Parts: sequence; C-alpha cells; structure tokens
Amino acid sequence: MQNNDSNILNLFEKDVSFGHSNGWVQNLDDFKKDFNSKKVIYNNIHQIEISEVKKNRKIYSIRRKIKVSGVYKNQNFEMMLGLLEIWKKEKSIWKLWSRQSVEIKP
Repeated sequence: MQNNDSNILNLFEKDVSFGHSNGWVQNLDDFKKDFNSKKVIYNNIHQIEISEVKKNRKIYSIRRKIKVSGVYKNQNFEMMLGLLEIWKKEKSIWKLWSRQSVEIKP
C-alpha cells in the first residue's frame, strides 16, 4: 500500500471486505476503483505493534497498530489506526479476507 503498487490486489480474497475508521465499507471492486483512481495515496505506513495473533486451521487473526500518512481527495492526512485483519490460506497462499480499522485518538 505504501508504494501504491497494484500488486497489492493479489493479496486479497475475491470476497474481501474493508471496514474503514470513518465507517466506510468497501468490497474488492470498490477498492480497485478507488485504488486505480488514486483517491487515496499513502506516503508512509509504519507498523507500531502487533498486539495479538491467533490461528485456527487455515485462518489467522491479527490485531496491530499502524501510523499512516498520505493524501485523500487532495487533503493531507496522518493518523494512528488499530487494525483487525483476517487472513485465509488457500492453495498454500495467504490472502486478506477481512480488515477493520479504527482511529486511535492521541
């Protein structure tokens, strides 16, 4: 994401769901459209911590904190986010199935 590289699309399940800190929810088609339009451009993504990792067969749940900065609709932004990501393994490849973020206020 930080490099705004379209190869990131290969990491997502076809039925992936993205819940954003502002309440906005996207499916894969929505994400592709916004990604290709450069609606959001990430300048920096810095992982602060991983607070929880759980595994059950072919599913991983990861909770982590990141600090992000970039441009959204020509407006600069910077924020700390808490993420919950669910990853599924299919045919020996891990893919993001679901992601929810919440803004962490200082």
